[in-house]
Amino acid sequence: MDPRTPRRLALSVMLCGLVAGSACGDKGGPEAKPAPAKHGASAKEKEQAAAKKKEAIPDVSAAQILERAKPLFSPLPEVMASPDNPVTDAKVELGRMLYYDTRLSKNHDISCNTCHDLEKYGVDPRGTPTSAGHKGQMGDRNSPTVYNAALQIAQFWDGREPTVEAQAKQPILNPVEMAMPNEAAVVAVLESIPGYVEKFKAAFPDDAKPVTYDNMAKAIGAFERKLVTPAPFDQFLAGNMGALNKKQLWGLQLFMDVGCTTCHTGPGLGGTMFQKLGSVKPWPTKDEGRYKVTKQEADKFVFKVPILRNITKTGPYLHDGSIADLGEMVQKMAEHQTAKGRLSDAELDALLAFLDALTGEIPKELIAKPELPASGPNTPKPDPS
Repeated sequence: MDPRTPRRLALSVMLCGLVAGSACGDKGGPEAKPAPAKHGASAKEKEQAAAKKKEAIPDVSAAQILERAKPLFSPLPEVMASPDNPVTDAKVELGRMLYYDTRLSKNHDISCNTCHDLEKYGVDPRGTPTSAGHKGQMGDRNSPTVYNAALQIAQFWDGREPTVEAQAKQPILNPVEMAMPNEAAVVAVLESIPGYVEKFKAAFPDDAKPVTYDNMAKAIGAFERKLVTPAPFDQFLAGNMGALNKKQLWGLQLFMDVGCTTCHTGPGLGGTMFQKLGSVKPWPTKDEGRYKVTKQEADKFVFKVPILRNITKTGPYLHDGSIADLGEMVQKMAEHQTAKGRLSDAELDALLAFLDALTGEIPKELIAKPELPASGPNTPKPDPS
């Protein structure tokens, strides 16, 4: 991207601080009673604020906005397919089991679902900026959603792995996360569980040795490639002019006008590129981002642009989970990533309304917690060390 054209730089997701005032008495007069403290806006004030925002919504043409949007976005696919790992029912069934199985962790207390809870839009339900792993150790980056993740050009905030299959291998062996000592130890666990041996044979019938670490990752990846969450925005892109309300339509128009689409495009509205955090106004962070992977000076403070699907449900935000409120995140992105700068209250409200139209439907049947195969006599016991 050309650094001389900051107007093209985008918005990922985020609001401002509160100001408090104080009252004092007249010097020399009778002692003044302190003014009663205000506890939030009154009902009347809230109604007036809502009316003001409603009045600020301009007339917009759904048809014209759709024509502008079509070259920038596309509806979600039914399956995020890969020729390198064809999705089959047997792989998905196995992958779902593995996703929920805590025996893939050293102490049998952490699974993929622990930090990427499928009932909670694929993020850590504990709501902490980063996730607790083995022995309560905290990771150094926020756990992103697993929903729609296979759409992205790469995985992890720094893009160090190319696919969800490659990503699935890493947390299991990470000493801070699931803490298994090596691939061989994981395979030994899987081979010790008779039910898994049969499931691997069914999922990989052409392999002489079906139970492998690579096949484990392929099964988890096949399951994740079906974690798609269609939303009202997809209906709009498909031609349903009534799928978005007036405020959401204006929010989409602002999303394109402000320059969010410099980075947030495609079916996931993100995940298609890397971008410097603080490209217009410097962002205070010690995390050097992709530079840790590439050691290229140009990659300092560069991160993979996150997808915005289900963004209203997947906080806290940023690589470090440092911002909990989506409104704050959007406002900060406007200030730090776009030439426009600060948004008005009405603009922010409309953008948040549009982002809510990206909240999709969780595939309840697909993510139903499965019955896991029983451990065998040689299955290793939990190890808290």
